[in-house]
Amino acid sequence: MSDPAPRLHATPAGVTLGPLDFIPDGTARGFVLEMRAGRFHGFVVRRGGQVYGYVDRCPHAGLPLARSLDDYLTPVGELIACGWHSALFDIETGACKGGPCMGASLTPWPVAVAQGLIVTAAPRGGC
Repeated sequence: MSDPAPRLHATPAGVTLGPLDFIPDGTARGFVLEMRAGRFHGFVVRRGGQVYGYVDRCPHAGLPLARSLDDYLTPVGELIACGWHSALFDIETGACKGGPCMGASLTPWPVAVAQGLIVTAAPRGGC
């Protein structure tokens, strides 16, 4: 039996994830990308024409945030919520707002909207 593919924490820029309408406004969607080096798990939150991406890993226990498919937000959709330990995170910054990981943040996954498509982007302030 072979080892599972390594879990990656970043993706190259320029990968098309789908049209902006793939994620209804005020919701989130998880993505799993298979790459030569391994598998990347992330999610994207949409607010109007803006998208915010994060690595799907809670800084508290290292688990994926959603307990069920695409269930990344609080019921009203104002915060990102960890389904395992109830940590709450700011959508725009990823900073922990409550729960067991105060002072920590989600790992950003740079994404952008280009010509109506959600694409992976280069990290801010770098290549």
